[in-house]
Amino acid sequence: MQQSIHARSGLSGIGPLLVLTDLAAVLATGLVVDRGLWPVALGTAALGLALVARSLGLYQSRLVLSVLEDLPALLVTTLTAGLLVLGLGLEPAAPRGDAIARAAVFTAALAGILVAARVVAYAVVRTGRRRGYLMHRVVIVGADGIGDRLARALLADPATGLHPVGFVDDDVDPRRLPAPLLGGLRALPRVMRDLNVNDVVFAWGARTDDQTIALVRHCQERQYQVFVVPRFFEVMGLDRARRVEVVRDVSLVRLRRWAVRPGSMLVKRTLDVAVSALALVLLAPVLLGTAVAVRRELGSPIIFRQTRVGRGGRTFELLKFRSMAASPQQGDTTWNIDTSDRLGPVGRFIRRTGVDELPQLWNILRGDMSLVGPRPERPHFVAQFSENTPGYRHRHRMRTGLTGWAQVNDLRGDTPIDDRARADNYYITNWSLWGDVKIVMRTVRTVARREPRRDDELMDLVVEAGTPPDSARAG
Repeated sequence: MQQSIHARSGLSGIGPLLVLTDLAAVLATGLVVDRGLWPVALGTAALGLALVARSLGLYQSRLVLSVLEDLPALLVTTLTAGLLVLGLGLEPAAPRGDAIARAAVFTAALAGILVAARVVAYAVVRTGRRRGYLMHRVVIVGADGIGDRLARALLADPATGLHPVGFVDDDVDPRRLPAPLLGGLRALPRVMRDLNVNDVVFAWGARTDDQTIALVRHCQERQYQVFVVPRFFEVMGLDRARRVEVVRDVSLVRLRRWAVRPGSMLVKRTLDVAVSALALVLLAPVLLGTAVAVRRELGSPIIFRQTRVGRGGRTFELLKFRSMAASPQQGDTTWNIDTSDRLGPVGRFIRRTGVDELPQLWNILRGDMSLVGPRPERPHFVAQFSENTPGYRHRHRMRTGLTGWAQVNDLRGDTPIDDRARADNYYITNWSLWGDVKIVMRTVRTVARREPRRDDELMDLVVEAGTPPDSARAG
């Protein structure tokens, strides 16, 4: 257990250490080189340097720590601090030449002190890793040539901070491996749990890409640190901005940790409640007018209800305004295209404008759905697609939504299910609150630009029960 605690602290301890190192370098430069600088200006310079350094990836946890690799980025941060000192830290009445000279001296001194401080910080971290205090135990998925090469490189250089405890793969000879074979690919979740390991490297393996991706998603959901060896890694190099690192001659991509955590989901839910409640109040006249129009055109009931599958496979009752007359052929297991003569003027209008979906604001308010997420589908087709479409089950990792990444990328209507599943999983993997805001804005733009469809295009619209376009848009 003690080793696991060291692994966790190592993941989060390098960044704060480097931040403190940089701030101390700015403070030391001000005290040693020019004590006449205004404290507010010195603090602003330190903050500006830290922000630029963060944007350049200088505070990311990395396997290979090299001041030479960081030098261009460190010089940029130093220049930022120097310009802030020139603009804020010197007396306005001072001669311009003297101010520039003082700022130049400060910048040059800061560059030297900052580099020296980084050298010391990196030496401390590397020493801690070699002695095991900042070592991360890691499982390597894939015991072929790539996994074997990577494991030997990590064992040869403990300063990377990754120590291979073993391999997980199918159909391999464990006698030739530099670390134990811990089981087949199906054993990965058990191995990570039983050994209390928090880092995993996917170096290909014996299974198909779809099966490996399922394991990657499993690890991300449990907040493990995931590295992957990309295809054609031989022609890739170090790229800090894209989280690409190189261990000897093997490139690794550090995947960002999954942002779907309890705290972030609480914020998302709070926004869902606030926005849906406000929208129901502001749109009350539209909802009332639509209800009256639907009642006059189609009679009762006004609201169409259908069972859909939400987060975790749980079912709920989705609400919509009715847009067409009932058909004896429609149902929860029917996948057909209805004729357009079932649509009246009201139904055609509310479907074209998306007004028929507004009752789902109530689904959002009561927690069945979210504003943004994968569109919910009927149980019969969820079972069918989960069986035949790779990754379809994974789209239920988040609460379903009124709109989503697939919808704003025109993956609705009669479009392939596998394309929509990939779009939904991309959204979930890369979820962020700002991403939700962008999707909502793009949805508004899409609805605003939507042109009236001709009668022969109405079969591509979402219908209230059981056609392929219905499954795409309402589902």
